[in-house]
Amino acid sequence: MNAPLSPPIRPEYERVPDAAPPHAAPASPLLRAAHVTVARRLLILAALAVLWEAAARWQGNELMLPGFVATARALASGIASGELAGNLAASLGILLQGYLIGAACALALSALAATTRLGQELLDTLNSMLSPLPAIALLPLALLWFGLGKASLLFVLVHSVLWPLALNTYAGFRAVPETLRMAGRQYGLRGLALVWQVLVPAALPSILSGLKIGWAFAWRTLIAAELVFGSTSGERGLGWYIFQNRNELYTDKVFAGLAVVVIVGLVVENLVFGTIERLTVRRWGMQR
Repeated sequence: MNAPLSPPIRPEYERVPDAAPPHAAPASPLLRAAHVTVARRLLILAALAVLWEAAARWQGNELMLPGFVATARALASGIASGELAGNLAASLGILLQGYLIGAACALALSALAATTRLGQELLDTLNSMLSPLPAIALLPLALLWFGLGKASLLFVLVHSVLWPLALNTYAGFRAVPETLRMAGRQYGLRGLALVWQVLVPAALPSILSGLKIGWAFAWRTLIAAELVFGSTSGERGLGWYIFQNRNELYTDKVFAGLAVVVIVGLVVENLVFGTIERLTVRRWGMQR
């Protein structure tokens, strides 16, 4: 009878670790800043400011093109006097009202389209008819219906927000997988409950995109509308501030008003919508 086979014994040996690699030299502050998003954007803005100032000095006519330094001086003066802050507050107050009304109408119309066949046909028809129509083209009609004042501004703002947001929201609803819809129905969700608890969370990236597009449309529509309404009725606002200083040939103040428009856009885009995206769709893994 053969003896049972035993496993081979592996020879023991001692492994000497390799020498530790030399420590890399610490990166310079400039290289570290290049990997930070905020620092990169600040460098881009600084480069644009330098190019702007150089172009203004080469032009040599501050009436036509004031430099970055002159514009910054006018901006600081407008903020210190409270003139810019007052006009900006008036514009943002009207903008927020029109934006919220337009967003509520867009979400209601999209929910109706997602739950009923009639709502879908209604949204498709209205979007095809009214979405290509620029909001600024409705200014004469707004003057005829509502007269000079806040109601006319709200009318064009709601139009500028409603259709891009409704289109993006409904496109997001249609892209929700049928599996999620079936899961919601298994839990007894129907109608608005299904929209609110299943479709809205699943379509949140598209909804946020629509909100950002609607905000951009509303902001530029408001400035353009204030240039018209302000010049005829004396209403306050950032557009009226730009128009008034253009008539008085204060080009540096005109550029200061335009700079405020840009700064507000950057703040809303990066702080408001960026924070919402970071806390929702990116945190949930729905967006890179």
